Amino acid sequence: MFPDLTRDDVFRLETRRLWLRWPRHADAPAIVSLAGERAVAEMTALIPHPYPPHEADRFILQARRANADGRGLQLAVAPKGKSAIGMIGIAPAPEGFSDAGRPHLGFWLGQPYWNQGFAQEAARALIDAYFAYAGGDELTAAARTVNPASRRVLEACGFVRQGEAVMRFPARDAAFPVDRLRLDRRRWRALNTVFAGGSPWARRSDGMMLRAAL
Repeated sequence: MFPDLTRDDVFRLETRRLWLRWPRHADAPAIVSLAGERAVAEMTALIPHPYPPHEADRFILQARRANADGRGLQLAVAPKGKSAIGMIGIAPAPEGFSDAGRPHLGFWLGQPYWNQGFAQEAARALIDAYFAYAGGDELTAAARTVNPASRRVLEACGFVRQGEAVMRFPARDAAFPVDRLRLDRRRWRALNTVFAGGSPWARRSDGMMLRAAL
């Protein structure tokens, strides 16, 4: 799914305020603390609550393996020079998701960092990287119907609501109604004329900086 550019752990995307980089084992305490908040976990399909400390190490190892294989791209969201405040990623949606097997965008931020524009800034950066570097044709996403904030982030990035579905949330051991959303390459290209100047910079293993191409 993702090219060699993203498969080196020095790869990162840079926005005005953020670095999106591979997760590190040093991020484990922040992940446990922030993802372990009930308000965060209950809106996600895969984050358990309470969040066991060892789960963060397992997640980080799994994410790094998937990044190295190009099967997906899971990145820590961090204000420049600071510790992680959340995660964002694109990977094939697991079985049981409303768009199983299709490229799927997911993200979460710790509650202290809500309502500051970080989620939208990170999402736009990764969306641009996906369409520019991975050559993808579409992205899917989903948000619980009781989570309008995430839906607004996705819609601000160009996603269009496709309707409602009931989706299995394994970490909740339950199914919940979700809004299904989709963004295709044609709409992304059109919107980038509106978002001009906002594309992220990507750092390669040789240190060269690349900007997402339209």
